[in-house]
Amino acid sequence: QVHVAESGGGLVQAGGSLRLSCAVSGSIPMVDLNGVGWFRQGKGTEREFVAATRWKVGSTYYKDSVKGRFTVYRDNAKGTVYLQMNRLKPKDSTVYYCTTDQLRDMDDATMKASYDYWGQGTQVTVYS
Repeated sequence: QVHVAESGGGLVQAGGSLRLSCAVSGSIPMVDLNGVGWFRQGKGTEREFVAATRWKVGSTYYKDSVKGRFTVYRDNAKGTVYLQMNRLKPKDSTVYYCTTDQLRDMDDATMKASYDYWGQGTQVTVYS
């Protein structure tokens, strides 16, 4: 069993920044959770990929609309995953979910079906 809990969401003006945090704990050591991802989902929409990393091999992946603005990274010692979000736009407003798992080489890190462990989400609202 792996427990995932996001925090750091809130209300921010367009152009501002937020850093989302995700505490990970449980039966699988953080060092073995090689896949880390962030997805987002609004009401009535499909949960969509935002950012992910296969940190052991240094691979990162980003949704086109967030490239150059968002950065995903992790701290194994602290058991925490982060999403740094800069130059936020109103269209970024929604609920953000952290996820992690032990990914195999054939698993696609940008697909939600590749992950079993999810948080409950944190709300981000960007106003102009």
